[in-house]
Formats: sequence, C-alpha cells, structure tokens
Amino acid sequence: MLIETLKSLFDRDLTKLKLEIASYQNETQIWAIDKNISNSAGNLCLHLIGNINTYIGAEIGKTGYIRNRELEFSLKDIPKAELIQKIEDTILVVRQALDTLTEADLDAVYPLIVFEKEMTTEFFLVHLSTHLAYHLGQITYHRRLLD
Repeated sequence: MLIETLKSLFDRDLTKLKLEIASYQNETQIWAIDKNISNSAGNLCLHLIGNINTYIGAEIGKTGYIRNRELEFSLKDIPKAELIQKIEDTILVVRQALDTLTEADLDAVYPLIVFEKEMTTEFFLVHLSTHLAYHLGQITYHRRLLD
C-alpha cells in the first residue's frame, strides 16, 4: 500500500515541478537569484533530478545514473525545454524503480548510508518525497516572486 502512495506522490510532485518550470514566462528568470534567494529554480530543479535519479534510479532501479552534485548548483542557463525533458525522464525512472519494490523491500535497510546511520528503504523514500515537496514549494515561490 505504501508503494502505491509513494508512486502517486512522486508522480504528482514531479508533474507539478514540470508545470512550475514550464510556467516561467521569462525563461531567464528560472536562473535568477535575488538578495537572500541563493538558489535559482533551475538549480533546485537540477538538484531534485540528481537526488531522485541517484537514490531511486541508481540504487533501486539500477539505472547506472552517476550524480555530479556540484553541477546541480553551478550549471546555469539550461533551456526550459531541456529541464522539462529531464523531469519527464525522471518521472519514468521513478515509476519503473518503484514498480520493482515489494513490501519486504521497504522494510529492508536502504543500501547506502546517507544520514550517517542505517535507515529502512521505507523511511528514506518518505524522506525523498518530502524533500521533493520542500524544494517544489521553494520553486513555486521563486516563480511567483521573480517571474
């Protein structure tokens, strides 16, 4: 049951991420920072894509994705269409990876140490969902304030 809930939440929030990026009227504003806003929507989007493709795609889905976290925050001016394509690709990765999980997999220890201690796959997937929602909220406000 939790697997279906997670699939629904990731699908909902990644689809909303795609809509937020697509909603920028001025494409250059995706990369804007201002005063105390240190991360652009574009960099937050890249961060979410990297995060999800690493921890769900590579670890659960065995996609072979290799993350470069530094680039998530340093790349600039990637076209909106390319960001949208990366989000769409990530949606597919998440669907495919979560389709491989069983309830027993959720109870198992997640294969990587991420927060300096072991945790269940269930706990970490819930964390990843809330992490996505947190940054999605930041992107929504970024667009409304700066676009």
